[in-house]
Amino acid sequence: MVLPSTTMPTPDSLMASGRSSEKLSLPSLQSKMKVDPESYTTELDLLHKQFSSALFVFEQQAAMKSAFMEPDPTITKDLGDLAMFLSHVMPSYPEKLGSFPANLIELLRTGARTLPSSLRCQITQALILLVNRQMVDIEETLTLFMALQTLGDRILRKMTFSHVVHSIRRMNCKHRNDAKNRSLQNVLFAMLMEEDESRAKRALIVLCDLHRRKVWFDERTANAICTACFHKSSRIMKAALSFLLGYERVEEGNESDGSSSEDDTTEQKPHVVLSRAAVHKAHHQGTTASKKKKKAKLQRVMRSMKRQQRVSSENSGFSGYSPLSHLKDAQGFAEKLFSRLQTCNERFEVKMMMLKVIARTVGLHRLILLNFYEFLRKYVQPHQRDVTNLLAAAVQACHDMVPPDAVESLLKQVVNQFVHDRSRTEAIAVGLNVVREMCLRMPLVNI
Repeated sequence: MVLPSTTMPTPDSLMASGRSSEKLSLPSLQSKMKVDPESYTTELDLLHKQFSSALFVFEQQAAMKSAFMEPDPTITKDLGDLAMFLSHVMPSYPEKLGSFPANLIELLRTGARTLPSSLRCQITQALILLVNRQMVDIEETLTLFMALQTLGDRILRKMTFSHVVHSIRRMNCKHRNDAKNRSLQNVLFAMLMEEDESRAKRALIVLCDLHRRKVWFDERTANAICTACFHKSSRIMKAALSFLLGYERVEEGNESDGSSSEDDTTEQKPHVVLSRAAVHKAHHQGTTASKKKKKAKLQRVMRSMKRQQRVSSENSGFSGYSPLSHLKDAQGFAEKLFSRLQTCNERFEVKMMMLKVIARTVGLHRLILLNFYEFLRKYVQPHQRDVTNLLAAAVQACHDMVPPDAVESLLKQVVNQFVHDRSRTEAIAVGLNVVREMCLRMPLVNI
């Protein structure tokens, strides 16, 4: 990294170092120190003292500042430049600069919110450089870097997030240190359970990214992400549900991506055995459409149904990996989430996400959740919003371990609402497709 063009100390200081004839800039001095460390110990001591003095002056100014008085920009610039310089040369002088990392950590820990944005980023970069060069252990700084992500500084948030993810990935590249991983996981798990929404959200995003990249591809991480579905904050719950539903699509889209992404994962549409537009077209289509157009639309719907049926015959449930497969107490998870679904006042979209996760968990682990089918029955109406997604979830929650009589009322509701002489052809096709898929999964069910 090329350092800013900051000149060396005053002439008097240079004379004291015995190099008064050399007008070296910090980048030039940095290069010389790396080549011949022993010849520049005097300059190092001098610059280290200047850093300590600048830090002391800055802290005094920060303590005395008012609404009309900001820290001296010259002191701020010198402090940032010296911090970057010392972090670059520290590997050459580990003993002389032994207290330097602690100074940076303490400055960020106690005054990160009051530091100017430019200085805060420079100090953070200096500390990241020390961690990357293994002068500081990531265990000492993980809590600090996670806290820095909540300050509202977008550049700082992206920098610290990327550093945390890449540091943990690099740590696990050659040999996996399970004890160290467990220690770092405990820090993030504790943050995830905090009531502070901003801290919990940052922990969830880091955990999801590491799990998606198969760095922490274990039961502990998967269960922690699933537990976030019960967080008091609806935003945390929604982010966790979104990740659980969209895991496979995100994995495919970013498998070879080398850069970290901190955006919340978007919801993936599950394998739907229905045509999304079928019901809408059946009940909202004007009567002026020509017979040819109606016939063409029907043919497209039927072709789509056949393709989906062929795929579904190969996969009786949700295909691919899901973090839900690692649940230690799948029955307890489904029951608890279903209980929250019945009592929550969230938007319809959030309720649909909860419903899909419950259905996927029931189908994946072959659970018995009898009240869930009765809950679905009251939503099975042709005019119901997102009825095709809801019916797909109903199909996904069916398996041969469920008592047939628990699903009979739901199946009859589908037949009564979709398969009758007053329904349009497309709606009948949707209803028949649902009935066929449910019967394939539950051969003993009676209509």
